[in-house]
Amino acid sequence: MSSPTHNTKTLNPLARFKRITIKIGSALLVNDLTGTLKQSWLESLCADIFALRQNGFELLVVSSGAIALGRGILGLRSGALALEQSQAAASVGQIALGQAWASALQAHDLAAGQILITPNITEERRYFLNARTSINTLLELGAVPVINENDSVATAEIRYGDNDRLSARVAAMVEADALVILSDVDGLYDAPPDQAAKGTSPARHVPRVEKITPQILAMAGTTSNNNARGGMVTKLAAAQTATKSGTAMLIAKGTKLHPLAGLMKGGRHTLFVPDPATRAARKRWILGALQVAGTVTIDPGAAEALKKGKSLLPVGVRHVSGDFSRGDPISIVGPDATELARGLAGLGSNEATKAMGKKGPEISKMFGPGHRTELVHADNLVLVYSEK
Repeated sequence: MSSPTHNTKTLNPLARFKRITIKIGSALLVNDLTGTLKQSWLESLCADIFALRQNGFELLVVSSGAIALGRGILGLRSGALALEQSQAAASVGQIALGQAWASALQAHDLAAGQILITPNITEERRYFLNARTSINTLLELGAVPVINENDSVATAEIRYGDNDRLSARVAAMVEADALVILSDVDGLYDAPPDQAAKGTSPARHVPRVEKITPQILAMAGTTSNNNARGGMVTKLAAAQTATKSGTAMLIAKGTKLHPLAGLMKGGRHTLFVPDPATRAARKRWILGALQVAGTVTIDPGAAEALKKGKSLLPVGVRHVSGDFSRGDPISIVGPDATELARGLAGLGSNEATKAMGKKGPEISKMFGPGHRTELVHADNLVLVYSEK
């Protein structure tokens, strides 16, 4: 059984990551007593996001707060809400939340892209691919995706139930390097701090978790905040999902202004180390565990681009064979008919045939401006020769 270590580091814990998902809890965004937005806090966070973007980071946000804001706007009582009241509060609050994010990011010339997610989006392949493409496109266009569960239509039976677990699913879906959960605590403790304070032994902060074991799970406590549906239990569940997907997860305190800046300066946090074998396993899965549904033949220029880690674009394709759909595994062969790579198709075989030999603008004109233009994205492509 793995045990947590208790040494601390002052280095920027985000420095080695590029794509980061940031999860914001309701208690950080919304005043629990008044039901109003903490405007200064949101503005300071968006300033941090801008600073990270300027340094080459890709950032997306999973934001709670819709129900909490809607509760305040509608004047609903404190305490637990009935499902229909939660749905109504979410419907009203989602508009306010989206406007708040758009305004705070616009102050730094950043656009916010709102995405509402229900569980079937990350569970069903077609919806999964569409959601991932939408998020990746927003990032490529320089926008900041702001994601939340669609609480206005979700039922108790089908909802995620908290945005901790949702953020982990999103981070895994977009293959984020790290998930940062900003909370009212600065990480995991070996006992709930409030309970330990009543006893003789103080709770000890756990700065690093190599593996989530029963011992680690036993450290979780509960939450008493009216606007929060999570707690350490859900954060550890999120950590399990994230780390098994190859994504590191950090829990850090977000109650002060500029929480990300504080974290980058070495602020106290808990790092959950990702499973190092996960991403290599995914590459092996694409390469060997799938039977290809089709084959595309590419020209020498495209072959060289693939070897440099680029995506496969239709302009470099010379022939398409097979009947495949978007998301299906396909084989990529060079001019000499030697297999160079395998990957997951971003276009179906009919679309690929029509797009073959054409550049991005032509493809956008053919299928519409919102249509993807890669046949196989670099994230979903494995070079055959590099695995031998």
